[in-house]
Amino acid sequence: MTDSRVARQTAERLIGSRAQLLKYQCLLGFDGFVDEIYHVVEQRQSPTKFTPYGAVKPFGSVIAGSTGKGAAFEVVEQAVRMGGNGPLTAFALSTLGAPVHYIGMCGYPTLHPVFAEVAKRAKVHSIANPALTRTLEFPDGKVVLSQNESVNEVSWDNIKKRLTEAKFKKTWSDAHFIGIVNWTTLPHLSAIWKRLLSDYAPVKGAARKLIFFDLGDPSARIDADLLAALKIISEFQEQHDVILGLNEEEANQVARVLRLKKAPATPKGTASLAAAIREKLVLHTVVIHPTKYAAAADAQGEAILDGPYTAKPKTTVGAGDHFNAGFVIGRLLGLALPHSIQLAVASSGFYVRHATSPNREQLVRFLQTL
Repeated sequence: MTDSRVARQTAERLIGSRAQLLKYQCLLGFDGFVDEIYHVVEQRQSPTKFTPYGAVKPFGSVIAGSTGKGAAFEVVEQAVRMGGNGPLTAFALSTLGAPVHYIGMCGYPTLHPVFAEVAKRAKVHSIANPALTRTLEFPDGKVVLSQNESVNEVSWDNIKKRLTEAKFKKTWSDAHFIGIVNWTTLPHLSAIWKRLLSDYAPVKGAARKLIFFDLGDPSARIDADLLAALKIISEFQEQHDVILGLNEEEANQVARVLRLKKAPATPKGTASLAAAIREKLVLHTVVIHPTKYAAAADAQGEAILDGPYTAKPKTTVGAGDHFNAGFVIGRLLGLALPHSIQLAVASSGFYVRHATSPNREQLVRFLQTL
């Protein structure tokens, strides 16, 4: 099928999805950031006019060339907004019409104002204060500087104490879909996973939950920790249907620690890599999303789809989270793998063009233009 045919079919399926989506309770956790977005000035023409760096590479070249002499950069604030893989994914899911509970770092004991919008759409249960990121944003990528002290508060003990174990257990039990993201940043997340496996095993005959894992950038963690985390994720597949979502670099890091053969950086190579990771970890689905296309593998096979790439995005922060939300919506609606990918790349494509999360009607119209 051509991409345009898949896009039209996906739009048609999304049009009538409101009632079906309302049946699927979603639970996400556990991070949360106040995200300050900056552009880096390359040249200033006047007190009110400047030219920002147009790409990461020239900015990086100036930094690399400053050895022994230093470098100074002016930054101009573009926005202060909600950040974190969890809150952004939760917001995107709720905007598309899924009922969402979010547990994470949104301000404790009171909600931080930056999370007010997501709290209007989702039921937010905050267990810690947000961390802070200062993001240097470029058209082709971003550099994120984080202050992460509060991530240490995301622990099993604090979930039980600040949310209460009874409330958490009910929210977990009621959820049809669970998204657990940003393993890299949350040092106690592997321990939380182990407790979920041991304490919250489903009763015999219970429906399998759909569980989505997004690691975050694992390059900041040692290989042994990453390998151990992947093994825990694999254990969840015994009780539930697990989706592992990766960007291109994350997929390569996962492949390396799993000792898989390096795949060529092509659509077919990426699809083969998704299948190899899925087979190695024995998961339900693995999806990999480079910038210009996406590929995934499940028990029915592999699928590849081009994305609606734009060279001039309004934002790139949160693009992956909107991809993940779109893919999850596709899986919840029972869409085939190509259509789930189509929903994912469309959700991300709309978001980077408009810097806002699409609702169902907006996403339908966007799909109809592809």
